[in-house]
Amino acid sequence: MTSSIDPKTLKSWLHDGGEIALLDVREHGQYGEAHLFYGIPLPFSRLEIDAPRLVPRRGVRVVVYDEGDADVAERAAARLAVLGYGSVHVLQGGTRAWKAAGYVLFAGVNLPSKTFGELAEEVYHTPRVSAGQLAEMLARKDKVVVLDGRPASEFHKMNIPGATCCPNGELAYRVRRLVPDTTTPIVINCAGRTRSIIGAQTLINLGLPNPVYALENGTQGWYLADHTLEHGGTRRYADDSGNTDLRSAARALAARFDVPMVNAQAVRQWADDAERTLFLCDVRTPEEFAAGSLPGAQHTPGGQLMQAGDQYFGVRGARLVLFDNDGVRAPTIASWLRQMGHDASVLEGGLASGLSLAPAAAPRAPALATIDAQALAARIERNEVAVVDLRASMQFRAGRIAQARWSIRPRLARDVANTETRQFVLVADDAALAAWAAASELAGLPSAPLLLAGGMAAWRAAGLPVEATPALPADGDCIDYLFFVHDRHDGNKEAARRYLAWETGLVAQLDAQERAAFRLPAAASHG
Repeated sequence: MTSSIDPKTLKSWLHDGGEIALLDVREHGQYGEAHLFYGIPLPFSRLEIDAPRLVPRRGVRVVVYDEGDADVAERAAARLAVLGYGSVHVLQGGTRAWKAAGYVLFAGVNLPSKTFGELAEEVYHTPRVSAGQLAEMLARKDKVVVLDGRPASEFHKMNIPGATCCPNGELAYRVRRLVPDTTTPIVINCAGRTRSIIGAQTLINLGLPNPVYALENGTQGWYLADHTLEHGGTRRYADDSGNTDLRSAARALAARFDVPMVNAQAVRQWADDAERTLFLCDVRTPEEFAAGSLPGAQHTPGGQLMQAGDQYFGVRGARLVLFDNDGVRAPTIASWLRQMGHDASVLEGGLASGLSLAPAAAPRAPALATIDAQALAARIERNEVAVVDLRASMQFRAGRIAQARWSIRPRLARDVANTETRQFVLVADDAALAAWAAASELAGLPSAPLLLAGGMAAWRAAGLPVEATPALPADGDCIDYLFFVHDRHDGNKEAARRYLAWETGLVAQLDAQERAAFRLPAAASHG
């Protein structure tokens, strides 16, 4: 069933205590410019790929929206109905109607988590050091350890000189090996603010005797203070550096925030509950997950589950069951998720619990016939095909087939309408993305589109020419790219300042209901 609802009704649904999946089906750049506080990014270009993972229960209330003057929400709702979602609604007038009704639209990404970080600092009075103070400590060769709370991929882009990568979800499990001396000061940093604050406060909440600080404004603050960042760093915790010294502290922390411990039998019963959504979350490292996990679990590295939960679960009010194999990481992370307002529990026994759940059912992408790189090059030479590149706009700019045009699923039918008699060849990194786009947007063509086998990697491997076009597609066409977030890391100090001002201004944009949904303690101390 698909219907429309008005902004006032949606606002009441968001706070009625029931489960709801609020899906922003625009592309990433559009989403990041202005969206609802609880909006989950599910781009139309990836709808069939990501919907089953983000919204596994087909009977949950679903609301989709766009900016209000496009038909993307209606098209997405129709596709969700085909996938078996039985209660799909479209927000009338999209984001424009939401704003006109007096509700706030938010820029940026990972809004609830970033807003929570600001509130946590406000409530806990998390100690911090400025970039200048840390630089002086390092110059004096003080006994201080800098731990970067981001994943290794982000650390590799830039880091504070001398820092060690230890994602926030790993801190409780690894800090005693990384910093065995209990008198050594520890500084936690990220790129901006949230993970610096949450990482530092994690160690404080666990009762570490060390002096612990958040680096104010992270690598951006370091850069804005004219200190040099390192690039390409690989220094990180050792794989065998985990230990259970803080297991009792983690359990006490979980108990402090009323985190339930549940056994495998209870979780199996939850999985069979047709009225509730369940996410089974393995919070360990990518390497540990790859070596073996519980059937039906998704990999949700702990630090990112706190930082970017909307990338892992798309249902507000769902049950989250976390597990590890050490009894340290899952309770610590769950303590934060409970404060964020999530229904988070910890699986007793973790990896050794014997729990086995059926994975989320995912639709199979329709088949696309393929063409290899050499054959495509020959057909391009004979002017027999039209090449459409569906990769990310920034990848297209960096290197494309000279004769290719860029497009993206919401605009694909428009971009090719009545302009071609040649057969289309699609270029994509993800074959399923291209297949779903072709099935919904290119049906009825005289010749079925083909897919370049192996994508651009195969084209390059064949030694065929690649052309860079840094200004094409134009910025205004790059609806999949959020310049607001990325420019701050590209030597643009003004972008970094704007970003930090945005982050520190988030709390002031909340309404009373949004703020009340968080469950931070009424009073907290850092002692």
